[in-house]
Amino acid sequence: MEHTIEHNCPACNNGQAIIFLEVTDHFLSKEPFTLLKCESCGLVYTTPRPPLEKIGDYYKSEDYVSHSSTKKGLVNSVYNKVRNYTLNQKVKLVKRLVSGRDLLDVGAGTGHFLKRAQDNGFTVLGLEPDEDARTVARDQNNVTLQTLDSLSTLSPDSYDCVTMWHVLEHVYNLQEDTKQIASLIKEKGVWIIAVPNHTSFDGTHYGSYWAAYDVPRHLYHFSPETIVPFIEQLGFTLEEQLPMKFDAYYVSMLSEKYKGGSLLNALRIGWLSNMRSKNGKCSSQIYVFRKK
Repeated sequence: MEHTIEHNCPACNNGQAIIFLEVTDHFLSKEPFTLLKCESCGLVYTTPRPPLEKIGDYYKSEDYVSHSSTKKGLVNSVYNKVRNYTLNQKVKLVKRLVSGRDLLDVGAGTGHFLKRAQDNGFTVLGLEPDEDARTVARDQNNVTLQTLDSLSTLSPDSYDCVTMWHVLEHVYNLQEDTKQIASLIKEKGVWIIAVPNHTSFDGTHYGSYWAAYDVPRHLYHFSPETIVPFIEQLGFTLEEQLPMKFDAYYVSMLSEKYKGGSLLNALRIGWLSNMRSKNGKCSSQIYVFRKK
């Protein structure tokens, strides 16, 4: 029987949740964490949440590829090889969706996407909380990023498109920051959000070893059933859901590494996950929201 506990949901403020899963930070600290599921909106989220001044410590590893661009190891090498293709696909997507050229990338990492977008004629601004990532963006990609503190200084209705590539699951002040981001997008503008999907085949297959739980760096664990109403209540309409099929293989490779499995099985699970990813069930998904 599920046991209800008192805990405020970071998305809807409901005060009751159930224990969803016990997980470990396999990537870095090896610390245990608990995933709670809101009884009202269904969001799964990480507890205990590290204090804001401490959470940056959980990113301090050269193996954290989104911040360091390391090519060390097989998984990271594959990640970097695939990235060039996916960057082009992301820019093509933005070009298809908007006619304007004002682009904001929240959680810009090491600036690879912004560099590619800028080279394709976009006027870009990137926000990134991690100082090391901002340094890599400047030195390797010639892109100057601002801190997240700049979010509150930006003018409303000033961007044709806001992108968040695997970022929403990291946002510390979920309600406050998403409301602020929503206000920055022009009428009929687009908000593109890519997040892992814990209801995917690989998510359910690997359970507590699923690498995309990535606690405590991932504070929230979305599914189509939770992210769509959360963003739509901010004044947006879901326009498209698109699969990120490479992620099924990448996440499965990491998951097999954590549980002492094999590369061959990772490829099998990744393939099965993509085969069963119809109806918004891919390992990671891109959600395209249009402002009303």
